[in-house]
Amino acid sequence: MKVTLNRTAFTQQLQTVQRAISTKTTMPILTGVKIDLANNGLTLTGSNADISIESFLSSDDEKAKMNIESTGSIVLQARFFNEIIRRLPEDHVTLEVLDNNQVEITSGKANFLVNGLDSESYPHLPAVDRQREIQLPADMLNKLINETVFSVSQHESRPILTGVHFTLQNNRLLAVATDSHRLSQRTIPLENDTEEFDIVIPGKSLVELSRSLTDEEDTVKISIMENQVLFETETMKFYSRLLEGKYPDTDRLIPSSFNTEIEFDVSGLLSAIERASLLSHESRNNIVRLQITENSVVLHGNSPEVGKVEEDLKYEKVSGDPLEISFNPDYMKDALRAFGNTTIRICFISAVRPFTLEPTEGQGDFLQLITPVRTN
Repeated sequence: MKVTLNRTAFTQQLQTVQRAISTKTTMPILTGVKIDLANNGLTLTGSNADISIESFLSSDDEKAKMNIESTGSIVLQARFFNEIIRRLPEDHVTLEVLDNNQVEITSGKANFLVNGLDSESYPHLPAVDRQREIQLPADMLNKLINETVFSVSQHESRPILTGVHFTLQNNRLLAVATDSHRLSQRTIPLENDTEEFDIVIPGKSLVELSRSLTDEEDTVKISIMENQVLFETETMKFYSRLLEGKYPDTDRLIPSSFNTEIEFDVSGLLSAIERASLLSHESRNNIVRLQITENSVVLHGNSPEVGKVEEDLKYEKVSGDPLEISFNPDYMKDALRAFGNTTIRICFISAVRPFTLEPTEGQGDFLQLITPVRTN
């Protein structure tokens, strides 16, 4: 195998697959990146127990400036190899596999000789089942992940809650995440008839997928297999394992009637919560309090050690019963950031029941739910 190519284009592909490579693995070969050179281009593969990423650089890609002298494949120690490529002096790099799986890396006057591993020993990626397949615009998938994934549980005591629950029914894709203190739910209507499914994808996989999707990609094909899901773009295949078990029924958690409703501009409310949490973070319990009456809405933050803050909030409109409710400001900040720059309606039942946040336009498609904190 021998190829010369543009170092920047190659580095981008390396960084993508690097997301799937762990230094802690029971299979030493998985600390490596698999390099596969064919006549149509270069394929890089990285894998760990949870995700596998395959990235393709076409020989027709003008940015790659690829000159293929002979095809072949090799596995190289990923972290070390990435550092070498990043620090090479010239814009171009030549890789050549010599005897005994040794690889010569040349760029300008720099010349490295590194030991590789036989690519035949590298595990095969799962075979793809094309029967259960949907397509989404890449930016929509990214938005969907960013609107839900922050609500997954960080604790392994209930592994199923560390993932996002995806279901497809009646041509509607529903994504739900909850850590039992808060919940994020997004619905997307799909146009094509597709076989229904019910899967849970690890939150960590979705975060890495979101980081791997570039602005240049238009659509993502999603294929669901027995215990894997594949996200596929023109230049990348991203495999993730699925979580086993039954996801809890979250529909029953979402209230349908409320006693107090209030509308806010997101950016103004978010700024106020950020100010109040400056003090709440200094306190052991980290809570802020919202006091709603028919003609005022006041936010309180308090830390016995530092002091307290009080702010009259600007709101669009308020209706219903007066209410005083306490909550974790970090949950509220995460929820508000997911809405972007818009107007939302927050609906309350009582000081001890979960409350919901929804955009004032397009209600029902996107919902956040937060459980309040009981105070004395």
